[in-house]
Amino acid sequence: MTDIGGFPHYMLKEIFEQPQALNSTIRPRVCLPEAQVRVANEIGIATDDLRSLQRINIVASGSSRHAGMVGQSMFQHLVRLPVDVDYASEFEYRNPPIGAKEITIVITQSGETADTTSAQRLAREKGSRTIAISNVVGSTAARESDGVLYTNAGPETSIASTKSFTAQMAVLFLLALYLADVKEELAKEAVQVWIQELLALPQKAEAVLESADSCRKLAERFHRAQDFLFVGRAVHYPIAMDGALKLKEVSYVHAEGYPSGETKHGPNALIDENLPVVMIATCDGNDAGSVLRYQKNLADLGRFKSQSAKTIALATEGDREVQKIADHVIFIPQAPELLSPILEIIPLQLFAYYVAVRKGLDVDRPRNLVKAVTQE
Repeated sequence: MTDIGGFPHYMLKEIFEQPQALNSTIRPRVCLPEAQVRVANEIGIATDDLRSLQRINIVASGSSRHAGMVGQSMFQHLVRLPVDVDYASEFEYRNPPIGAKEITIVITQSGETADTTSAQRLAREKGSRTIAISNVVGSTAARESDGVLYTNAGPETSIASTKSFTAQMAVLFLLALYLADVKEELAKEAVQVWIQELLALPQKAEAVLESADSCRKLAERFHRAQDFLFVGRAVHYPIAMDGALKLKEVSYVHAEGYPSGETKHGPNALIDENLPVVMIATCDGNDAGSVLRYQKNLADLGRFKSQSAKTIALATEGDREVQKIADHVIFIPQAPELLSPILEIIPLQLFAYYVAVRKGLDVDRPRNLVKAVTQE
């Protein structure tokens, strides 16, 4: 148990530690003038082997799996390799056809998650090299991997994953950027721009934390709701899933995370005045795909409103179109499409925290949950 530092709960303390955690994770690993990502020694795999990679596998559980899903978009966009993301507990059952020209990335905050370490051993048996992403130095996953990237987020006492989750996404982006550089998929100028964007994240996270009071007021407004639907598209869909997971974990409210486009395939039947819908509707104006998804999100928001849903939207700072439609809006600083998930999850963490506090629950120790799941 670390010093709670004047906060009422560890979860809130750890949410507010995210700017520093991101800084500790990113800054030591980048060099801006040379446009370098310095993770080669941590990875422990020769550059020639990395250049010949044909596939990446990501295996994790819970929030770590959601980080892996964000990582999937990062790797496919930057490294241009196919990426599979598995639930660690399901990995062995599909008898994955893994070979020597693949790497398996296992993500686990504690480094002791039983399902994840079992999946890691299976991948090694099949000839795959493995890289662990963990927050705990010397953990089982770290010891048994070819290389390990520590998140450097600092101790996380609350059971709900907050700062370790955002640090995992930052580490995955660093690894994707490094592999893209090794495989010569990006020009040095592009790497330099991405490093600048990474270094800007801690300050932007500070700005997001200024929405805490707005999140508290939303929790006051919606704490009696029995169900929630969280939706997002592409790289934002895993953040919708994690926002729903946080609410389930700490407030015991049923919530589901869905791809926005899939709501027409079933969930629409549930939408009425009693189902709040939380939509991630940010937009990177420099990304054509992001702009297209944004237009679809606006149409979906309008449809949800026509079905009497109460809507909460996350929108990019300065966006007035979303504000015209949604009942409530929380603004996120402008960021590239691939990095905005690191900022988007913060208000969803705050919302889950304040709902649980309003309900008088044990925020740091939710019932039936443990910090490290050490049994399969």
